[in-house]
Amino acid sequence: MAILLVLAALLGCTSALYQSNEVIELTPDNFETLVLKSDDVWVVEFYAPWCGHCKNLVPEYKKVSRGLKGVAKVGAVDADKYQDLSRKYNIKGFPTVKIFGVDKKAPKDISQRAASGIVDVVLKEIERKVKEALGEKGSSSNSGSGDVIELTDSNFEKLVYGSDDIWLVEFFAPWCGHCKNLAPHWAKAATALKGKVKLGALDATANTRIASLYGIQGYPTIKFFPKGSTSSSDAVEYDGGRTAQDIINWAEERYSDNIAAPEIIQVTSEKVITDTCEGKPLCVVSVLPHILDCDAKCRNAFIDTLKEMGEKYKKKQWGWVWTEGAAQPDLEESLEIGGFGYPAMAVVNFKKMKYSLLKGSFSKDGINEFLRDISFGRGHTAPVRGAKLPKIVTIDPWDGKDGQLPEEEDIDLSDVELDEKDEL
Repeated sequence: MAILLVLAALLGCTSALYQSNEVIELTPDNFETLVLKSDDVWVVEFYAPWCGHCKNLVPEYKKVSRGLKGVAKVGAVDADKYQDLSRKYNIKGFPTVKIFGVDKKAPKDISQRAASGIVDVVLKEIERKVKEALGEKGSSSNSGSGDVIELTDSNFEKLVYGSDDIWLVEFFAPWCGHCKNLAPHWAKAATALKGKVKLGALDATANTRIASLYGIQGYPTIKFFPKGSTSSSDAVEYDGGRTAQDIINWAEERYSDNIAAPEIIQVTSEKVITDTCEGKPLCVVSVLPHILDCDAKCRNAFIDTLKEMGEKYKKKQWGWVWTEGAAQPDLEESLEIGGFGYPAMAVVNFKKMKYSLLKGSFSKDGINEFLRDISFGRGHTAPVRGAKLPKIVTIDPWDGKDGQLPEEEDIDLSDVELDEKDEL
């Protein structure tokens, strides 16, 4: 009997790793009230008293408690004793440290074991909680710019999966020196790529579900997500450099690969020209024969050629428009197209109000040679006449049909009186 009492006393002494009030003891009886129903951010360690790693964590975890005093709550659960609570949170190893923050129903694992690393994760979660309460979107501590989008376990799939945009996502750790060095370059690239490629940042130490899904093992890790990505298998490893320009160049190349071929749009109003051409590096303007000189089949063959060239040169992000011969006389005159006949083509820089005229054949080979020279900066250029956007006439769009001659009027000459000199 005495031996049992001694053994019981020894077990009682070793049943809890934290016997001071620095770390709050959590049990099934108080867990919901203290943690789940509280407005505080909680750090909770699930441990086993016999676990060597858990014992090694004790001094660091006590530092966490002292460091976060008055800022966040720090607790511990004897997961060996309270196995139902352990199973509820899918605890499979010891120690497991979780943070109960913005979403108490979905606590996140903290992989850090140093006090400073754990505290960084908690402070970041507190920042998110405060900003959400203010109705603001939190910004990643590693972003350094409002153009970098903070990604989390809760918003990653919603923002990235199925997106019409392409994404570059950095997985980082707040304590990582290389991540901190990358931050200003990432921010600069995000601003430069705005409207083309979205740059996101995910704190992999606080958002372990997504980090685990992508097998993140080092920081920073950067992954590329093509438009319409729906799963982790769609992600591509980033293999570019770490300067802002390296990131921009790499992303713009992928953006060009992913963009759709340009639409070949008929010039029916000034708005078509401004929407399609202004802001583009160059604009390809084609003037096709009148529909009475070239029927629907003939015109569509020309348009198909333009579509093929548009696909070939889509990475240039040029605008592409066409008009019917004589439908936009001022446009033709400003580009000196009239004297060459139809079809004709000019490539226009509307920013500099300069153009270059196709003088070869209006064929795949002729157009390709002309546009290739333009791409390399070769070819003769001339100023647009008037040095401004010419007047554009508003017309109805082509209906896709053959042209028809106007009906001749039937004139009754029986009542027409002729002078005697006009009589035969």
